[in-house]
Amino acid sequence: MTTRIAILVEGATEGAFKKPLLTFLRDRLSLGMPKLDFLIEHGRIPKEDKLKRVVQRLLNKNDAVIALTDVYTGGTPLDFKDAAEAKAKMTSWVGAADRFFPHAAQHDFEAWLLPYWPRIQALAGSNRQTPSQHPESVNHGNPPAYVLRDVFRIGTKHRTYSKTRDAEAILRGQDLSISAEKCPELKAFLNIILKLSGGEPL
Repeated sequence: MTTRIAILVEGATEGAFKKPLLTFLRDRLSLGMPKLDFLIEHGRIPKEDKLKRVVQRLLNKNDAVIALTDVYTGGTPLDFKDAAEAKAKMTSWVGAADRFFPHAAQHDFEAWLLPYWPRIQALAGSNRQTPSQHPESVNHGNPPAYVLRDVFRIGTKHRTYSKTRDAEAILRGQDLSISAEKCPELKAFLNIILKLSGGEPL
């Protein structure tokens, strides 16, 4: 029986993540692919009672619900200080629900793109050195999305970084396990899908 998983994500960048995620899962699941339903929130993941209502509704027709938020949401004050707090808050908002799995990109989704730095350099026309060997350690003062914006701005291709276009281009043909080895939050996210689908975790 196919496992049905609803995944709440924040916007078009995370939407671009679906194709490489499906490729990653196909290579590792011998018992069959899950049915993944990406539900794109145009803005932030719902909070408090609204998140609880959304999750309860989705659990009525799915085996599990995953919520994926950025730690750095651009708001003032910051919604979360780190990924651990983001996951704890989402858990407290939803309450007792053993089929709900909150996850957070530390500090934003673009952290998971940084391990593919040679690809970023080629797309931007840049020889700028990689900003960190630990992509998820990039802080609120200069989150990964800003790093990518600057690399594309000063690169020889002279174009603006576009979330919808460039996130998909960076990940195209890439193995997500490369990023997972450098990004613990991505690894946790991938592992929960693998486990729910009867696969072996990374």
